[in-house]
Amino acid sequence: MFNIRKKIYSVLQSEEVNYKATVMGWVRTFRNNQFIALNDGSTNNNLQVVAALGLLDESVMKRITTGACIKVTGEVVASLGKAQRVELKADSLEILGDSDSEKFPLQPKKHSLEFLRENAHIRFRTNTFGAIFRVRHSLAFAIHQFFNDRGFVYMHTPIITGSDAEGAGEMFRVTTLPLDGSAPKNEDGSINYKEDFFGKSTNLTVSGQLEGELAAMAFADVYTFGPTFRAENSNTTRHLAEFWMIEPEVAFNDLEDNMNLAEEFIKYIIKYAMDKNAEDLAFLSQRLEEEEKQKPLAERAGMGLLEKLNFVVNNDFERLTYTEAIQILKESSHNKKKKFQYLIEEWGADLQSEHERYLVEKHFKKPVILTDYPKDIKSFYMRMNDDGKTVAAMDILAPGIGEIVGGSQREERLDKLLQRMEEMNVPAVELDFYLDTRRFGACPHAGFGLGFERLVLFVTGMTNIRDVIPFPRYPKSAAF
Repeated sequence: MFNIRKKIYSVLQSEEVNYKATVMGWVRTFRNNQFIALNDGSTNNNLQVVAALGLLDESVMKRITTGACIKVTGEVVASLGKAQRVELKADSLEILGDSDSEKFPLQPKKHSLEFLRENAHIRFRTNTFGAIFRVRHSLAFAIHQFFNDRGFVYMHTPIITGSDAEGAGEMFRVTTLPLDGSAPKNEDGSINYKEDFFGKSTNLTVSGQLEGELAAMAFADVYTFGPTFRAENSNTTRHLAEFWMIEPEVAFNDLEDNMNLAEEFIKYIIKYAMDKNAEDLAFLSQRLEEEEKQKPLAERAGMGLLEKLNFVVNNDFERLTYTEAIQILKESSHNKKKKFQYLIEEWGADLQSEHERYLVEKHFKKPVILTDYPKDIKSFYMRMNDDGKTVAAMDILAPGIGEIVGGSQREERLDKLLQRMEEMNVPAVELDFYLDTRRFGACPHAGFGLGFERLVLFVTGMTNIRDVIPFPRYPKSAAF
C-alpha cells in the first residue's frame, strides 16, 4: 500500500523513539546535502530528515529542492541537535513531485502578506497561513459541535434566492439571459425575467435568515452555516464579496435568551480553538507581537492575542441599551475632545467601529452587548419595543474589531410586521411565504448572525479579512 504515512504532527508529539515510519510532505529547506526540513501541513513544525552521506545518488540529491514533494521511510530516533527532540534517519527517499527552486514563489525568506495574497494558491504552505487555516477548521468544527450537542438541526438554506433578506439591494444577480442586450424585454423596457431560467429575478443570497425562520417554526432550534454574498464596492480590510455566515434561529426565545445563546456560543468556539490549536495560536500571537512593535506606540493594540481571547472567554459580557451607550459616548472625553472621527451628537446615530471599540476597550474593558436600537437604523423583521421608537435588537462588540454578532428577537405579530414592511418599502407580496409563519402558529422567536471570517480574523489576530479565507473575493478580484 502506498499511503502508510504518519503525520509529522504525530511523530513530533509522540514520546516514542526507535521505530520505523514513513512520512510524506514538502521540502522547506535542504542543507549540507544531508538535512531536510520536511512539512506536511499537520503542524508548523518541520521534521528533520537526515539522509546519510552516500545514501542518495547525485541525480536524486539535485531534485530535493524547496517545494518538492517527497516520501521518506526510515527510523525515528532521538535527535542529537538541540533544535528538535526527534528526527527521521532515512533508509529510502522517493521524489513524488519535483519543484523548480528558481521559479517556486516561496523562497526560504520572509514574504509580505500582499505578495502572499497574490499567490493565494501557494500561501497555504507558509507558517502563517498554515496556522490560520488550521484554526479556521477548528472554529468551523466547533460551531457544528456546539449546535449539535444542543439539539439544533443544521439547515441548508438556498444560495440562489428570489428575495433580499436585508432590504439592502446590493446583490449579485443570477441569470441565464444573454448579456449582449438581446434579453427579452417588457413593454416598459425592463427585462422580462419570465423568460429566465427560474422564471423570475434571482440573486445570490445575502442571508439564510428568512429561510431559517421558516424551519424554526417546525424544528424550534435550527442553524445555517453557509456562503453569503454582498455586491458592495467595499475595498476595505473588513469586507468581502463572498463570506460565510452562521445564523441560528430559535423558536420560543426572546431577546434575553438570544443574548445568552450568543455569549455562550462565542465563548465555546473560542475556547475550543484555544484548546485544540494552542501551538498555532502561540505562533500567531508571537507574529502579532512582532508586528505591533513596528507600529507607533499610540497605534499599538492594548493587549496581545492570547490575552484578548482569554479576555472574551473569562469575562461576562456587559449588557446595556443603545440609549445608555449613546449617553456614555456623548459624555466621554474622546467625544468632548473630538478624538472620534464621527462625533456623537444626538440619539439615533449609527455607531461606528471607533465607538464600539471605545465602549469595549476603554470604558467597560470587557465584551459588550448593546440592545434596543432605534428602529430607523435596523431591519424590518426586528420586534418593535413598546416605546414605538426602538426594536429588540442586539449586537455583540469585541475588543479590537467592534461588532462581531448582530441579532434580534423577530417580529412575530403579523400586523406589526406588515406595518414595518410598508414603512421600509419591503414588498409584502414577494415575502408572502415568510408572512405565512405569522399567520399559522406564530410564536416568539429570535436569532443572530455571525460573519465567520470576522470571527477568524478576531481569533487569529490578523488585520485583513482577505487573509482568513482561502480564496478571497472582493471588487475587481476573483482569482483562482
